[in-house]
Amino acid sequence: MPAKIKTIEEMSIWEDAHQMLRKAKKDGVETAWDRLEKQTPHCKFGETGVCCRICTMGPCRISKKAPLGVCGADADVIVSRNFGRFLAGGAAGHSDHGRDCIEAFHAVAHGETKDYTIKDEQKMLRIAQELGVETEGRELLDVAKDLADEFFESFGSKRDEVGFICRVPEKQKENWKKLGLMPRGVDREITEMMHRTHMGCDNDAANTLIHGARMCLGDGWAGSMIATEISDILFGTPSPRKAKVNLGVLKEDQINILVHGHNPIVSEMILEAVNEQEMIDLAKEKGAAGINLAGLCCTGNELMMRKGIPMAGNHLMTELAIVTGAVELIVVDYQCIMPSLVQVGKCYHTKMITTADKAKFTGADHVKFEMHNGKEQARKVVRMAIDRFAMRNPDRVEIPCEPVDIVTGFSNEALLDAMGGSLTPLVDAIKAGKVRGAVGIVGCNNPKYKHDYCNVNLARELIKKDILVIVTGCVTTAAGKAGLLVPEAIEQAGPGLKEICGALGIPPVIHMGSCVDNARILQLAALLANEIGVSISDLPLATSSPEWYSEKAATIGAYAVASGIYTHLGHPPNITGSPIVTNLALEGLDDLVGACFGIEPDPFKAAELIDERIKLKRKGLGLEE
Repeated sequence: MPAKIKTIEEMSIWEDAHQMLRKAKKDGVETAWDRLEKQTPHCKFGETGVCCRICTMGPCRISKKAPLGVCGADADVIVSRNFGRFLAGGAAGHSDHGRDCIEAFHAVAHGETKDYTIKDEQKMLRIAQELGVETEGRELLDVAKDLADEFFESFGSKRDEVGFICRVPEKQKENWKKLGLMPRGVDREITEMMHRTHMGCDNDAANTLIHGARMCLGDGWAGSMIATEISDILFGTPSPRKAKVNLGVLKEDQINILVHGHNPIVSEMILEAVNEQEMIDLAKEKGAAGINLAGLCCTGNELMMRKGIPMAGNHLMTELAIVTGAVELIVVDYQCIMPSLVQVGKCYHTKMITTADKAKFTGADHVKFEMHNGKEQARKVVRMAIDRFAMRNPDRVEIPCEPVDIVTGFSNEALLDAMGGSLTPLVDAIKAGKVRGAVGIVGCNNPKYKHDYCNVNLARELIKKDILVIVTGCVTTAAGKAGLLVPEAIEQAGPGLKEICGALGIPPVIHMGSCVDNARILQLAALLANEIGVSISDLPLATSSPEWYSEKAATIGAYAVASGIYTHLGHPPNITGSPIVTNLALEGLDDLVGACFGIEPDPFKAAELIDERIKLKRKGLGLEE
């Protein structure tokens, strides 16, 4: 039976989305919601994970009539292989981002670029010392060369563990070693997963998934963590600053450029170029009042938390941003970019520019960014945007609503500064029950859900319960538009959280960065665990991705669980065709690593599930409720 056709009000909770969805229908523009309707009902074999395409003896689909594939694999084996490869895709995505960051850092260290520099020298030296790189009496770039080599080692095959395992509590490390979960190298674990899931290799579902957990830990504690730390070193460690969010950040009288994707290496250069006087003067010659740069998704998060650049929207707002008719250029790097943006742009005057050879889009123009030519290519791109301004049809421009104020930029360093350089105030607040715990709400949008309904309502319910909320990625935009990322939002919090956040001058929902910056949450969890003298799994923490869709989100969830953090998902991965895999995810991992997944689409019920978990962990620490 086809899915019920949704009204525009059922598609999203936001007025700017409603207005642009109406305009899209009027302009004849197809959106993600339209394509979802055409794709439903979905294939049940695919949804439950029991369709196998790994070899050409198939494809095989498991059913009561045919319980085994041609090779003899049953549902448990097929589901575990499919899920293992799904997790590998996510680990590869975030970790390859990390590799790009290392290559940029390596180029800076070796003097191969003048376009990029080290912005946070003290952080670089601190991390070098943490990873055992000698710093005393040495030139900065000599230390940088050795640190780049050290980062590369975490991607290889020579070591027994990745470098940032030094941050993990000792008790936890011992458990990982005992269970065979210690990540040895990012590329090694991803490659091994692809090998294990080849026909005729690992045919024990639980064994496959244990390796999946190890692979995801390699992403969280190496690939993603390295990406975050290098971005801070090269572009500056975020500190609290004001910004604005929603489609109202677009300017009718200015040239609008949107940056989209995940890697700040491109967007930082675009930001420099749009602020050059030569470019501003050229824009004015073409009749514009200036050049307006705004962000989408995680590239937007990166610029917003470091430079206060406004955020136009999250994943399901990317098409709708173009529908405003006011966007000259959308510049992308990689990940979470819909191919449809090219076609939506053709309905207006908007051009899409790709910048990475690993992420080309048919119909887009390609302007390759490299370490030695970042500024030059950025100027080229900005000129392209300026030239398109004359193509804009003013009669088709419609920018909805006024932008909303937010406060962004809460790195771990910024949080420590807010607490006087020590975690003691936070630990004391947790012990006193004024902050009962913390939850990271992260990840995506999915058109199967009412856009941002789950993300926003879960955050609101948790802060009412005196639970601090940390947001990253697309949830950032949702929380910001809902008015939760400003200090005044403490009025929506419980009395304890209101008191603590009020004293610190921070919102009850704090923004910690892009999706790759979930590694900041891991580090904060480790800092707290080491401060108290327990494992991460003992802490009253949880994570959640209510509206997730991507491989990366599943990998993030898996490394959170493997790190000992209970993780809520709005819907399950495609694993429900296997009782063994499903039970391991929902229960069995709890016995191994002290955490598991919980599935609940309703944000209010999900808040109760998470609250019960936090009560359990507080009780385990001997803390009163």
